[in-house]
Amino acid sequence: MRMILASASPRRRELLALLGLDYEVIPAEGEEHISKNEPSEVVEELAMTKATEVYEKLLKEKEEPILVIGADTVVVDQNQILGKPKDAEDAVSTLNRLQNHTHQVYTGVAIRIWRDGKSISRVFHEKTDVTMYPMTTEEIMDYVSGGEPMDKAGSYGIQGQAARFVKSICGDYNNVVGLPVARLYQELKEISYL
Repeated sequence: MRMILASASPRRRELLALLGLDYEVIPAEGEEHISKNEPSEVVEELAMTKATEVYEKLLKEKEEPILVIGADTVVVDQNQILGKPKDAEDAVSTLNRLQNHTHQVYTGVAIRIWRDGKSISRVFHEKTDVTMYPMTTEEIMDYVSGGEPMDKAGSYGIQGQAARFVKSICGDYNNVVGLPVARLYQELKEISYL
């Protein structure tokens, strides 16, 4: 069966590679439309939209067995979803907001399968609590000037230089990076992919 990751994220590619499975990358390109309000529902909806876009495109080409994985990650502080920063000023503001307390990271994962003439869909999410140390204005400005936060939800990458600001996490570390691979592995086992 052909496995496809519907994401251009290099972090998700690295995490999926940890499962030791052969896969290819075909990023979803559509607009993100949100109809939900709860963070867990938002990430599941976005993940399913991405997976479905690539799944439907591939089904039009051939009717071979396929498995498409879509994922989306958001950072949530006090029930407000914090997306990727618009600019450096926005990144500084977000990091000021997150420093010295606990926020949540949600990742939704959707699986779309076509095999034996049947369509199978699965969607789930994981949540991880992340507590940050206090940060000085100088530390935040220095981090932002390096450019790392600019393409990341919540304006930081836990796997990068922002690791120095993370006091603790409660939950799956890989979920914060962008793909809860252990849970994904269990889901793939349940649907008899592995």
